[in-house]
Amino acid sequence: MGRYINPFTDWGFKRLFGQEFSKDLLINFLNDLFEGEFQIKDVTFKDKEQLGDTNDLRGCIFDIYCVTDDDKHFIVEMQNRWVPFFVNRSIYYASKAFVAQRKRFDEAGERTPVLYQFVPVYVVCIMNFMPREHEVTKFRTDVALREKSSESMFSDKLRFIYLSLPFFDKSEEECETGFEKWIYVLKYMEVLERLPFTAQKKIFDHLAKLADVRCLSSEEQEKYDESIKAVDDYYSGLYGSYVEGEEKGIAKEKLDTAYRLLSMGLSEAQVSTATELPLEEIQKMRK
Repeated sequence: MGRYINPFTDWGFKRLFGQEFSKDLLINFLNDLFEGEFQIKDVTFKDKEQLGDTNDLRGCIFDIYCVTDDDKHFIVEMQNRWVPFFVNRSIYYASKAFVAQRKRFDEAGERTPVLYQFVPVYVVCIMNFMPREHEVTKFRTDVALREKSSESMFSDKLRFIYLSLPFFDKSEEECETGFEKWIYVLKYMEVLERLPFTAQKKIFDHLAKLADVRCLSSEEQEKYDESIKAVDDYYSGLYGSYVEGEEKGIAKEKLDTAYRLLSMGLSEAQVSTATELPLEEIQKMRK
């Protein structure tokens, strides 16, 4: 086991980005992510119950209510694990964040008109995996609602930022911005013996303390171990399904080839040799 926790387990992700005692890390990360656009001065976790059980195989998904230094408000929803139809699911969770803003009753229980004055929802997906569906083909994919012909902003109410770490290939020496330093540290944290950039980014001192396995209590260590096991089991299941699908695909291809060869007049023995299918199976295809 390395010196630092794996930040892409649900428990590790929650510890670094989903707790009151670590929200200074979250604010710093988001400010580096949105550098040049605005500065976040405070965050509130909208629903602490959403921060996730270590066995929740959807990955750690939670809403963060952000306030900028000029008093603008928006919601950031963070996700950190691949699931089938990943992009579609991120759109689904963003839609849920919109629906949750609709208030039909006031504090007295009286029905109120639904006004569609939504707070913007930004979905930030930190992806420590290679995307399967090919919608994401580079390290940072930033999606917003724009007018197609002019590329002008149509609405700022919905935005998706996908950060695919396998596409990030900068070395420690090549990292210049605060955001690049964050990504480098997160990507390699589990195998690092020390956290780099602590002289340039003082916040990394706090990060190092929270991520240091030696600083975990016995209860925290147990929960972290459970989270590691949950991730291993999850990806083992996905790989097993992938292998099974590959095998079924190969078997079907062989059968299709056998039918074609038989229709061309080859003998059963020749088809069996060409496709590596049992002779008995080829003979059944004749019937």
